[in-house]
Amino acid sequence: MSDFEFTFALFGLLLGLSLAEVLSGLARAIEARLRPGSPFRIGWLTPLLGAFVLLDLLSFWQAAWVSRDVIDVSGLTLMAVTGFAGAYYLAASLVFPRTLDGASDLDAHFFRVRRIVIGVMLALLAAQLLFYMSVPELSERLRNPLALALTVVLVALMIAAMTVRGQIWSRIAMAALVARYVVVYLL
Repeated sequence: MSDFEFTFALFGLLLGLSLAEVLSGLARAIEARLRPGSPFRIGWLTPLLGAFVLLDLLSFWQAAWVSRDVIDVSGLTLMAVTGFAGAYYLAASLVFPRTLDGASDLDAHFFRVRRIVIGVMLALLAAQLLFYMSVPELSERLRNPLALALTVVLVALMIAAMTVRGQIWSRIAMAALVARYVVVYLL
């Protein structure tokens, strides 16, 4: 077993739990909406936040693969992986409320948690960029003009999604974040 395989087992487990957390939250919301006579409204914002978190999780999973040749097993590496993936789990677990009893609209939930969830994702992006800058083999990737432009767009959209006011602007910011990832995955 290589160092990467050993470390990635922990990383993959925690990121997999994060994916399951977002998907199970969506399932709870759909179930609540389908109850007969339910006034519960899912809306657009929380599902868009969930889609963004899922897509961002996939990008970091892919980034782990890019880093495979420079990963070694150490206490520091295992703590960093646990902290990083644990922060993802925290963000993923906040996307949908744990219980939907008494909730009537997930858009209200979005406005309560968006700054925390997207803020955690922004901090994780900064941590990834700092890691890449600290490793010569990976820092070359940061000099790619397309990668740099896509990262600037991502950061700008994340800040916009955290700060814009109102339903319409929030929907636009969240849809743009999701669309940015879809476009990148199709390139």
